[in-house]
Amino acid sequence: MKTAFRIIGVVAVLVVLIAAIATSMTHKTPNSEIVWDEAMTVGNMDAKNYFIIYSDIACPYCLAFENAIIEHEEEFHEYIEKHDILVEIRLSDFMYEYGQSQSIQSRYSAEAIYCAKNEGKFWDYYNKLIVKVWNDWFKDMGKAAFTEFNKTPIDYYIKIGKEVGLGETFEACVENEEPLEDIVKNAQKMAKLVDGMPHFKFNNYTPSGFDLNWGWEYVLLFFDAGLKS
Repeated sequence: MKTAFRIIGVVAVLVVLIAAIATSMTHKTPNSEIVWDEAMTVGNMDAKNYFIIYSDIACPYCLAFENAIIEHEEEFHEYIEKHDILVEIRLSDFMYEYGQSQSIQSRYSAEAIYCAKNEGKFWDYYNKLIVKVWNDWFKDMGKAAFTEFNKTPIDYYIKIGKEVGLGETFEACVENEEPLEDIVKNAQKMAKLVDGMPHFKFNNYTPSGFDLNWGWEYVLLFFDAGLKS
């Protein structure tokens, strides 16, 4: 009888262990616990799929990817809604901190974006900046324009702020480098996760790079691969 109870006890323990392992394997950490900054996300916070874009304005390949999304903004929103996707932008001055060129535009642009974010204008400013930098510098000249782009004064970013309704508080924030500590911390975190820009984490699909001549159809290929992963 004791042997029978012992066997039953062992079986019960095994059942509990198997159930615990199965639960841990299927458990998904809530997106809200992983997101760096909710203001830099679009989509449902509880979405089944979680896509991350690591970016830097001083990276023309990043601009090519994100400008393609902006050019197809309506289709993009329909896509993430249809497939239940949360998209997060993780942006810092990575190219200044860790890139070979150490472009000052990486820091200027990140500071301006964070200042706009702090006033609740992240997407207004971010989309405007992506389109403007892409069209002003890289759309026609490609990466050859990088040297000229790197001469851009910080006033370039302040002017864009005015175009989206940001005023003196934004200007002072940019000029005083108020968000710099947060930007540098995020660059340090990114350095542990990526080797260069752009880098993506679309569920378990983690590609890097994007061609300057690619458009929306290639963005969709990346997204579709993420859904399948």
